[in-house]
Amino acid sequence: MSGRGIWLALGGNLGDRAANLRAGLDGLVAGGVEIEAVSALWDTTPVAAAPGAVAQPRYANAAAAGRCALTAHELLVLCKRIEASAGRDLGAPTNSARPLDIDILLLEGELLSAPDLQVPHARMHERDFVLVPLAEIAPQLVHPVQERTISELLAELDRPEIVPMEPAGWWRPQPD
Repeated sequence: MSGRGIWLALGGNLGDRAANLRAGLDGLVAGGVEIEAVSALWDTTPVAAAPGAVAQPRYANAAAAGRCALTAHELLVLCKRIEASAGRDLGAPTNSARPLDIDILLLEGELLSAPDLQVPHARMHERDFVLVPLAEIAPQLVHPVQERTISELLAELDRPEIVPMEPAGWWRPQPD
């Protein structure tokens, strides 16, 4: 497949977390994304929700690298469509519990700042639940704004609440 490199974060904390992430990856493939690498599946602590919000279950998180010919916004639309098909309420408040979340972390050769999409992802360099799985599949990838590798960014963070759930290989593409 032609196209540029893409790096994505997947997560979810409602329902069968691993099955939801598998469905997300399958949906990406069906939408024209060639998945080249998928990290292990990690059990992580939720990001703090708004004050007074209900406590949430732990998340499953993973990272994926691949290629696609979609524009940044076409990829965003695909991700949102897959999230909605998994049962995510796209109108829920930020950091709400959800069955599936797919974030665009990086797009090869592109920096983007739009109201609905920022590439690189605005907080990826601060989030252990993003950097731990991403460092598995792309440790030497350079963050174009931070100008450090994913491994270097990860080394700067504490990771007290991240534990492995499933080793790499937990997702396999569905046969055609």
